[in-house]
Amino acid sequence: MFTGLIEDVGKIKGITRKGSGQVLSIDCGLPLEEIVLGESIAVDGVCLTVTSLVSGGFTVDVSPESLQRTTLGSKRPGHTVNLERALRLSDRLGGHLVSGHIDGTAVAASIEPTGDFILIAFTAPDTLLKYIIDKGSVAIDGISLTVNECTDRGFSVMIIPHTFAHTTLSTRKAGDRVNIENDIIGKYVEKLLTTEDTKNGGITRDFLEKFNFT
Repeated sequence: MFTGLIEDVGKIKGITRKGSGQVLSIDCGLPLEEIVLGESIAVDGVCLTVTSLVSGGFTVDVSPESLQRTTLGSKRPGHTVNLERALRLSDRLGGHLVSGHIDGTAVAASIEPTGDFILIAFTAPDTLLKYIIDKGSVAIDGISLTVNECTDRGFSVMIIPHTFAHTTLSTRKAGDRVNIENDIIGKYVEKLLTTEDTKNGGITRDFLEKFNFT
């Protein structure tokens, strides 16, 4: 699990084919002496496993599924990526619970300065939008952000100067695709509400109304 608070912006040093997948070599400023083989690191929000430590960085394997579902398949050497190591149970949860399992991608429709802040609007498919609510949480390229506003076709987020300067959002332009991970709580609630077997203690709308959850 992750928090969506980006620790470092790394740079892709090399990409090699591995069957139908890829191996990414990533240069970074993370404390490499603390990283061990097999640990998880979120790369632009995608949970990947460290397979080796190299000079100045590390390598990760990327499966065909991740290449197809996320933006990693379009990355090239020199591209920057957001990096976050896995959450420790003793850490403060400054963002929100992020699994590193990407639900899909959205497209940056507009990027506009608003005073000292940056307003970014995204278009997204209905399969993603149904989990996104005003003032709710969403992870964009692994960054924990608060939804500013929802529309029928997408949503927007307001970026503070620190986040803009210390993540890959500063390199984004209209038309770019980004990885989206919806709030995991919303997905679990939907699963519980739509299950057919609600006879033996399942959560129903009547149950929620009874205990004032609606």
